[in-house]
Amino acid sequence: MEKEHQIFGIRAIIEAINAGKEIDKVFIQKDAQGDLMKDLMKAMKQKSVNFSYVPVEKLNRLTPNNHQGAVATIAPIAFHNLESLVEKVIESGKVPLFLILDQLSDARNFGAIIRTAECTGVDGIIIQKQGSAPVNGDTVKTSAGAVFNVPICKVEHIKDAIFHLQGSGIKTVAATEKTDSNIYDLTLNEPLAIIMGSEDRGINPSVLKIVDEKAKLPMFGTIGSLNVSVACGAFLYETVRQRG
Repeated sequence: MEKEHQIFGIRAIIEAINAGKEIDKVFIQKDAQGDLMKDLMKAMKQKSVNFSYVPVEKLNRLTPNNHQGAVATIAPIAFHNLESLVEKVIESGKVPLFLILDQLSDARNFGAIIRTAECTGVDGIIIQKQGSAPVNGDTVKTSAGAVFNVPICKVEHIKDAIFHLQGSGIKTVAATEKTDSNIYDLTLNEPLAIIMGSEDRGINPSVLKIVDEKAKLPMFGTIGSLNVSVACGAFLYETVRQRG
C-alpha cells in the first residue's frame, strides 16, 4: 500500500473526515476502545465512511508509526457525482455505457475491471460506499493507471443508482447465472448499465428484482463460474461488438 495515501492516529483521521478528505477506508483495531475511538465512530457514521475491524497485526503491517488502533487510506482519485456524470454523458450525444459493481470486494479484481472498462469506452463505474473494494495502490497498479481515466462514482445505495439510471432512459442489465437469457441474445447497442456482483455472493437479490434484464454467459466446463473481472470483460466486449 502506498504510504502517502495513509493517515494514522485516531485524532488525525477524525480531522481528515471533518475536513472532507476522500477517505476510502478506515481499518480499526478489533478491541480498540476509549472516548476518542467513540468520536471516530461517530464521525465515520455521519459521513458514511467505509470501515472494518482488523487484528492489530494488520495495522502494524500497514504502518510502522504509532497508529493508536486506526489507519485510514485516502483514495488517490476524486470521486464523481452520479447525477452530474449521467447528465454530462447524455448531453455529449454518445450512447451511454455504465458499469455498476455491487459490493465487489477484491482490489485487484476491481483494478482489472477498471482497466477493461477504460479499453471498452465505459463512461463511468458506480460503486457503493459501504462494502466495496478500496481504491488503493493495488487498484491503481492492476488497472495500469486506468483508474485515473475512468470516472468512478460512490453512492449510498446501488438500488438508488439503478433507479436514477432507469429514470434517465438507461437500460440496466444484471450479469447473473440466475436466468435463462444469454448475453448474446440481448440488445446492447442502446443506453446501457451493466451490473456485476461480488466475487462470492454475486448480485444482491434485492438488486436483481429491480433491473430491466438479466443475462448469463454460456458455460461448458465443470466449474460453472468465471472470475468476475473475466466475466465483466466478456459482457463489455459483446457490447462493443454490437455497437461496432
